[in-house]
Amino acid sequence: VQLQASGGGLVQTGGSLRLSCAVSGISVSMNGMDWYRQPPGKQREFVGFVTPNGRTDYADSVKGRFTISRDNAKNTLYLQMRNLKPDDTAVYYCNFRDNWGQGTLVTVSS
Repeated sequence: VQLQASGGGLVQTGGSLRLSCAVSGISVSMNGMDWYRQPPGKQREFVGFVTPNGRTDYADSVKGRFTISRDNAKNTLYLQMRNLKPDDTAVYYCNFRDNWGQGTLVTVSS
């Protein structure tokens, strides 16, 4: 399994970004997957998940602002982030059963 997150960057408070996770080795449509993030100097933390049947759930800190989706044809997972805050600054990772891949850095300026 290979996971490659992309789409990070610098954004102002209140802005939006969409992260992508290109997946190979498994089908995103048939597997549950997660997003995690690691803020600077802190431990990795859960952001949200999507189940094989499409159910999603999120950490309280991002609920109502972040949305997970997937494109089965592209075998890609997405994380749409809106109303970003400085506390959202982190390296973001997609995950499948402890397969982490390379993350993407999101920096939210105040």
